[in-house]
Amino acid sequence: CVVVADRSSSMSGSPVAELNAGLKELHTCLVQDSLACLRVELALVSFSSAPTVDVDFTSPQNFTPPTLSAGGCTMMGAAVVKALELLDNRRAQYRSAGLAVYRPWLVLISDGCSTDDIAEAARRTREAEQRKRLAFFGIGVKGADMEELARFSLRPPLPLDGLKFAELFQWLSASLSSVAVSRPGDQVPLPPPNWSTL
Repeated sequence: CVVVADRSSSMSGSPVAELNAGLKELHTCLVQDSLACLRVELALVSFSSAPTVDVDFTSPQNFTPPTLSAGGCTMMGAAVVKALELLDNRRAQYRSAGLAVYRPWLVLISDGCSTDDIAEAARRTREAEQRKRLAFFGIGVKGADMEELARFSLRPPLPLDGLKFAELFQWLSASLSSVAVSRPGDQVPLPPPNWSTL
């Protein structure tokens, strides 16, 4: 799973503080699940004026959530492309080792509009979804351009209810734990998103 998190200037104050607390909650929840510790890998790409690989793929017990600070513009397209590159490289490593691959997840969290072109990133995520090579989840923080987030995925993006980042990451942890007990390729029912408003 790659979490792609917006840390542009519009996320200043409470939003980035709650995002940081949520990342810690994700770590705490996953390390309590012994099977998830064996089968789940996490990476974190954050973005503002450029994407940054804050944490490359690692097990939950080795995932150290960084403290993100907000500032700069919203290079969302570049960040999603960077995340796709990480996923492609990790998939290739698994295949060369002869290991089965679960469908990877990309979770994009943003509160604004991109300041770069997202067309290529959106084309690639949709194509990967259609080929069953990616599960994409777009999460819109208050003020997000939901139409823009919708361009990335066949699945509609969901709006975050207030600043319920802790609940979002608890849901993500529970969902990843459900995937961890499945076999690669299985359809896995996900818990309802108690962090969203419809």
